Amino acid sequence: MYADEQVRAERGGGTGRGAERHRDGTGSGGGAMATAGPRSFSAAEVRARCARGACLVSCRRRLYDLSGFVRLHPGGEQLLRRRAGTDVSAALDGPPHRHSENARRWLEQYYVGDIDEQSLSETVDEKEVVAAAQTPEQTDLCYKTVDVETDLVDWQKPLLWQVGYLGEKYDEWVHQPVDRPIRLFHSDFLEFLSKTAWYVVFMVWTPVVLYLSWVSYTSLAQGNTRLFSSFTTEYSIPVHKYYFPFIFLLGMILWSLLEYLIHRFVFHMKPPASNYYLITLHFLLHGQHHKSPFDSSRLVFPPVPAALVIGFFYGVLRLLLPEVLGLSVFVGGLCGYVIYDMMHYYLHYGSPKKGTYLYGLKAYHVKHHFEHQKSGFGISTRFWDYPFGTLIPEETFKKED
Repeated sequence: MYADEQVRAERGGGTGRGAERHRDGTGSGGGAMATAGPRSFSAAEVRARCARGACLVSCRRRLYDLSGFVRLHPGGEQLLRRRAGTDVSAALDGPPHRHSENARRWLEQYYVGDIDEQSLSETVDEKEVVAAAQTPEQTDLCYKTVDVETDLVDWQKPLLWQVGYLGEKYDEWVHQPVDRPIRLFHSDFLEFLSKTAWYVVFMVWTPVVLYLSWVSYTSLAQGNTRLFSSFTTEYSIPVHKYYFPFIFLLGMILWSLLEYLIHRFVFHMKPPASNYYLITLHFLLHGQHHKSPFDSSRLVFPPVPAALVIGFFYGVLRLLLPEVLGLSVFVGGLCGYVIYDMMHYYLHYGSPKKGTYLYGLKAYHVKHHFEHQKSGFGISTRFWDYPFGTLIPEETFKKED
């Protein structure tokens, strides 16, 4: 088994007991290991594990361990913590939100067993709870995130060269998210280059933004920059240094539009089912993110390919605008990109306070991943979804019987 497949086993943080589990029940040889069948849990044991910090919930007697997922839940960690040890069947159906089929499929990844029906009708003895809390470690929970025997790809091998063979099944498969890392390449070096920690983007591009901002401002301060000077000298417009903040802001706004357009028309293109190479390209650019939306190493753009794309857009601005003016717009757009990447990571891994702008944006982006893949393309802002008609509609809740 690839070593990076162990990464998320530790994501549960301090809860420890609930977060320690086997990822997929497979061995390094590619064959499935023998796994024990669903075990039965008493109400006392569930209560004891929750008291130790685990987050166990049930749904119609099926028990799930959400200890490693609580911080990622779009409704916030405290919402799940308050439901620890309870039945969430009604909460899944709503109100205020009816969970999608993908959300329910996602929940099944954390299935660990069933609650003993007889224990539910009995009064829980505190001594029994204490005894259950002292259960040896070998009873710690385990679950599978992927059924490797029935999945369409071989998770023991790099996925990039497999997905192109899925054909017409690719679109449905890639939009059924799983909670596990993805290996793309055979080469360890290429695999390393395809992964980026969130802080790398900030460390690489923030100094560039600061330096180019200083260059732009000091160049404008010389008073030699004029708009339309290539067409006419009599009616050209001088660009003063005091205009720099507004030009910088214009660059950020243009980036937000570019972010929307790239996300919608490039990242969410639907490759032809018969084209192996376009399917592979789509998976490399964005499909792998939708398949594994909480893979922390693939939530931001690696600096090397980012530099190539950024250089291309800088060249376009140089052709369209005077050198200093184009640089000023460019540095504003580059700042917008850095903010976008930081926000994208936070929308997946952060736990914003309920009622804040980021809280609403996180819920909006998670809906895009789990239910509305053909809308909700704005990430750092929902603004462009309005004029382009791709806003995710507000949920008009009507509870079904």
